[in-house]
Amino acid sequence: MGHGPYPSIGNAGGVNPQVQQWFRAVDKDQSGAISAVELKAALVNAQGQTFSETACNLMIGMFDKDRSGHINVEEFEKLYTYVNQWLAVFKTYDMDQSGCIDEKELTNALTQMGFRFTPEFINFLVKRCDPQEGKISVDHFIVLCVQIQRFTEAFRSRDTQQNGTVTIGFEDFLNVALSCSI
Repeated sequence: MGHGPYPSIGNAGGVNPQVQQWFRAVDKDQSGAISAVELKAALVNAQGQTFSETACNLMIGMFDKDRSGHINVEEFEKLYTYVNQWLAVFKTYDMDQSGCIDEKELTNALTQMGFRFTPEFINFLVKRCDPQEGKISVDHFIVLCVQIQRFTEAFRSRDTQQNGTVTIGFEDFLNVALSCSI
C-alpha cells in the first residue's frame, strides 16, 4: 500500500522574512494569528476559486499545535512549506497542466504513491470531489491525499498480520472514521 511522496510537516528554524510578510497579508484582522477563514481568503486554486473550507480547516488543524483554532507565524511557516510541497506534487501529476487532475492523472498519482485502486474506486473519488466536471483541484487533491494517508496509517496499525485485511469493531471503526475525516 501507499507510502510516499507525501509532504512532511517538518521543522523550521527562524521564520523566513518573506513568509512573515505573507503572514501579515493573510492576517487581515492583524491579530497575530490566522484562522481558517483568513486562510481561505488567501489561497486560490488554478480555477481562480478560493480553497475549500474543508481544505483550510484540515490545514489549520494539522498545524494548530495548541488547538486554538488559529495558527501563529511559526505554525504558518510550516503550513506554507507544506502547501508548497503539495503544489509541487500536484503539478507533477497534472500532466496536461490544466490546473486540475482528471481520472487518468489521479490513477497515475495514486499508483505512483503505491496504491492499487480499481477504476471504479478512482471514479468514485473523482465524483466525490467534483460531481459535475470530474476534475480535482489542488485543494481537493490535498484533502483527498491526506485523508487516504490517514486512513492508510489507521488501517496499517490494525493489520497486525500484514495481509491487507482487518477485523474491526463498530466503535473502533467509528473512531477511525471520525478521527481520519475532516
